[in-house]
Amino acid sequence: MPELNHLPPTASAAEITACLRRDGYVIVDNLVSADTMDRINDELSPYVEETAFGSDDFLGKRTRRTGSLIARSETSRSLVAHPTILDVAGDYLSHASAFQLHLTQVISIGPGSPAQAIHRDELAWDFFEFPADYQVQCNTLWAMSDYTADMGATRVVPGSHLLGTDEKFSQEDSLPAEMEKGSVLLYNGKIYHGGGANTTTDKVRQALNITYAVGWVRQEENQYLSTPLEVARTLDDDLLKLMGYQMGCFAIGYVGDVRDPMSVVREDAGGYLGIDKMQSAAAREGSANTLMNLITDAAGRPA
Repeated sequence: MPELNHLPPTASAAEITACLRRDGYVIVDNLVSADTMDRINDELSPYVEETAFGSDDFLGKRTRRTGSLIARSETSRSLVAHPTILDVAGDYLSHASAFQLHLTQVISIGPGSPAQAIHRDELAWDFFEFPADYQVQCNTLWAMSDYTADMGATRVVPGSHLLGTDEKFSQEDSLPAEMEKGSVLLYNGKIYHGGGANTTTDKVRQALNITYAVGWVRQEENQYLSTPLEVARTLDDDLLKLMGYQMGCFAIGYVGDVRDPMSVVREDAGGYLGIDKMQSAAAREGSANTLMNLITDAAGRPA
């Protein structure tokens, strides 16, 4: 039986990104230790146990989806901000001015759960059809235990990110993303995939779903409400910016009277965002040049 592509934990961000561009996915083996995953499991177990099962077949009537990981699990923050993953996301989504954290979730597929429908994650944005060459997401699924086909390992249709939005696939068209605890599956928003069937009688398939998106789209998980402000104020600046406490692109993301969003959590980060600060906060060189051209063209004209 064919297998999905794997890379060693020593793989560079450039190698991982190349696989994403070519295949739409890649598995990096043992990127973090099993002990790290065990600590995350210990921190999140009380919340998972209180999470209700899904309300329909797509969410999974024997599947629990537990969010708010930044607020609930200090150890999980190291995965959200894993340097290799952030380097990959930054490169893969570099066509946008900025990228942001999109979702944090533990997905727990219980025994006897049927397979999820094969789908694309981009459907989250009201089924809008993004251009085929525009990547909106860079996603990860971290194995919290050994991740096997019979437990419901995520199934991937290799190369399907190059196809259209109306494709229909069955489970037989897909391959299981089998991997060891601490390994991670990276995949983009266009690849067709779905949770596998858990055919065991006593095992729960658990994975941390941490995803990133370009800075100008709405986040799937509302990071500002998922992490209370008193918790947000204890986090480092880089993580806060990743969560969305920064400009997502020029003129999107300020607060109040055109103020830096970091001013909400840092008293010394206040200040009004003029054109120069707004473009330098989140604009890549190309968009900044376009903005400056616009300012030059409009000089002397009434607002």
